[in-house]
Amino acid sequence: MSQAFIEADNLRKTYHIGKIEVEALRGVSFSVQRGEFVTVVGPSGSGKSTLFYLLGGLTRADSGSVILDGDDFAKLSDAERTNMRKRKIGFVFQKFNLLPTLDARSNIQIAQEISGDGHGDPSFFNRITELLGLTKRLKHRPAELSGGEQQRVALARALINKPVVVLADEPTGNLDSKNSDAVLSMLRQSNQELGQTVLMITHNPEAARYGDRIIHMRDGQIVRAEQDPQWREQ
Repeated sequence: MSQAFIEADNLRKTYHIGKIEVEALRGVSFSVQRGEFVTVVGPSGSGKSTLFYLLGGLTRADSGSVILDGDDFAKLSDAERTNMRKRKIGFVFQKFNLLPTLDARSNIQIAQEISGDGHGDPSFFNRITELLGLTKRLKHRPAELSGGEQQRVALARALINKPVVVLADEPTGNLDSKNSDAVLSMLRQSNQELGQTVLMITHNPEAARYGDRIIHMRDGQIVRAEQDPQWREQ
């Protein structure tokens, strides 16, 4: 097997709330191959979100390591980690985090401006927005879009800089079942057509089945990992 694209090794993270210690992660190790769609599922408090922040370089582990596409987070300065996130990672969150005064087009393009890429490749912009069914909604502000459309704009923003990995944290948590299925299908489609490695955090077992492989977490540990070849294109 080729070298892992994402390698998490013995990750540990403890939060201190007053005098109380909460062990969010207790020795988590796993790897993801380039081009995989991996889902991490577990109940609230299982450590999923902490894992997400560590894999995205948004916080540091107490011990253990995360290596993403050859970059070891532990060896990077804060500035270097910020630059790596801009270059390599697309984030999708449960909250859409769209700027209310900007239309959909500008909400997507702002990611390119932050990365220093100006407005990037217009043909790729057109490809992404067409893939996500946003072509006719680009002049609309968030308040004029449905929840599903807003999440698709957020997904387009995550994909527009051609990241090598997409990290999604409960991307359907604020959506009804119809829009959830649509967004998950589009995330799967972007994985297949654009070749992005995807790691999605979810508490929903049905959403988890959109991945190639499911990692189950509980109480800060991985309790089971399974292949799931039965995902269905909706």
